[in-house]
Amino acid sequence: MKNSILAIAGLVLLSVATQAQNVSIKLTDDQYKQVKEEVQRQNQNDKVHNLDWADFGKYAEANKKLKERPDVVFMGNSITELWNWLHPNFFTKNHFLCRGISGQTSCEMLVRFRPDVINLHPKVVIINAGINDIAHNNGVITIENVMNNIISMAQLAKANHIRPILTSVLPSNHFPWRPEIVPTELVINLNKMIKAYAANNHLTYINYYDAMVDGEKGLPEKYSQDGVHPTPEGYNVMESIVLKTLKK
Repeated sequence: MKNSILAIAGLVLLSVATQAQNVSIKLTDDQYKQVKEEVQRQNQNDKVHNLDWADFGKYAEANKKLKERPDVVFMGNSITELWNWLHPNFFTKNHFLCRGISGQTSCEMLVRFRPDVINLHPKVVIINAGINDIAHNNGVITIENVMNNIISMAQLAKANHIRPILTSVLPSNHFPWRPEIVPTELVINLNKMIKAYAANNHLTYINYYDAMVDGEKGLPEKYSQDGVHPTPEGYNVMESIVLKTLKK
């Protein structure tokens, strides 16, 4: 147990050091799993210790220390947070900022949207939300209400002269932590709503889903170990799509 804890701590320190050096890291499958679990554990401990439902404290100090306006803020959950851990140079070299928090639903993202997006005055916010709502991480919620939360974030961004970009939810046909829930069609239906709203309101829509889905309407093994969170290879696909979109 002690050796395992030390190994995970070492991986976390490695990731932090790597971010400072502006390079990507290559992890084995076991190391990737350990880093993902450690990120989730840290966030859960922070919420329990601080009694901070939406985890306003997660980025509070980083937000205070921010010296210049970022070009893009990525608002999201563990998919966004792990992206920054595994490919930190994607964010630093492009003047992007990660504001993802593991486990979060659209409700939590909405209430922290002001401190973690609006007050940072980015040019663009890329919003990825919905998978944890479908997994009932914060209780049962309809996809219509999930969509309302996403709309509210987009409207808040526009009202503050920030360009909102909406993204599809990544494909998923099972949840390791919620095996009783089959998310497949809910993901598809939510994506239809997001795409339609973006089209009707002249917003940019990023379609990760079609670029990453397999024949079973999930994430293939080459892009994910658990069917929900991307591997570094999965993030490579997402990065290519994002960069092409931002050039338009």
